[in-house]
Amino acid sequence: MIFIALILAHLLGDFIFQPNSWVANKELKKGKSKFLYFHILIHIALVLVVLWNIQLWWIALIIGITHYLIDIAKLQYQTPKTKRTWFFVDQLLHILVIVILSVFYFPYFKWEDFFNNENLKLITAVIFLTIPSSIIIKTLISIWTPVTVDHSKIQTASLVNAGKYIGILERLLVFVFIIVNHWEGVGFMIAAKSVFRFSDLAEAKQRKLTEYVLIGTLLSFGIAVLVGILVQI
Repeated sequence: MIFIALILAHLLGDFIFQPNSWVANKELKKGKSKFLYFHILIHIALVLVVLWNIQLWWIALIIGITHYLIDIAKLQYQTPKTKRTWFFVDQLLHILVIVILSVFYFPYFKWEDFFNNENLKLITAVIFLTIPSSIIIKTLISIWTPVTVDHSKIQTASLVNAGKYIGILERLLVFVFIIVNHWEGVGFMIAAKSVFRFSDLAEAKQRKLTEYVLIGTLLSFGIAVLVGILVQI
């Protein structure tokens, strides 16, 4: 499939065949950097190689032109504070171009074929397991407020919103394990979290906080398991 081939070319060109020294030079000199043009030529060459069809030269040309425009916009407008944001915007735009080219190359592609009942169930389940589930769990356990005697022992160098994102990732991983019928992965997830999370709580000797976290964890895993089972029905 042309989509996979173009994604492969993109990964090779943007990550494997682009040294850090090139990136630094591009950020310093922007459009005047010779490495920006080397980078674009490498992408064009990689597309031609992975497609292995000279008649599809126009796809390689479009990839090269759009890659240049996206990269030059990123170099011109990103700042040290927005560098991370621009990285993801840059990658999403490149992938969007690949998606558009893939759909255009396959004129028989129909969106209704993608949005069938099975795919809609998967998409809905994945979305539900992110922010909606976090809000539901937070609301359910909000009736308990754990009391900590020594707050410094519980939250030392804690990342902002780390708990929320850890919960989202663990639910998505549990969901994937169930969908691919590897339930042993769920057991591994529970064991791993027990080792890393509850050992810290045991050191803090805060029984209420430990129970609070345990309830939230079991709810998180339980919701993911239930959604995984329902999707397979």
